Amino acid sequence: MCPRLRIAAAAALAASLLAVSTASAQSPDGRFGNPARFVASSGEGLYADICQGCHMPGGVGAVGAGAYPALAGDQKLASAGYGLTLVIRGQKGMPAFGGLLTDEQVAAVVNYVRSHFGNHFTDAVTAADAKAAR
Repeated sequence: MCPRLRIAAAAALAASLLAVSTASAQSPDGRFGNPARFVASSGEGLYADICQGCHMPGGVGAVGAGAYPALAGDQKLASAGYGLTLVIRGQKGMPAFGGLLTDEQVAAVVNYVRSHFGNHFTDAVTAADAKAAR
């Protein structure tokens, strides 16, 4: 095969692979339309999309292939900075979501977890708090 034809074939293959990977990153409901960012803006939506896969519905945590701590009744969440740091930077087995969430989304999910699942911490964090924690 001549070099020019090989280059054209390689370019066509790369373009088709890019199209397939972009199409597979799209979800029917649009929640995961941009693979670099999450779309949900409410704390409840972000928890459902990101957190409950490990921490379970109701924030009860899980043990199995890994240990996922319960968020329900977690006194560590009394410190707003604790929740912000965990979401932004991650810790141990929890990945960092700071690069995937806006400051507003970080604040929304932290406030949601701190005010649900038996947690009653009412001192809400703001997007400015999330920005300062980065």
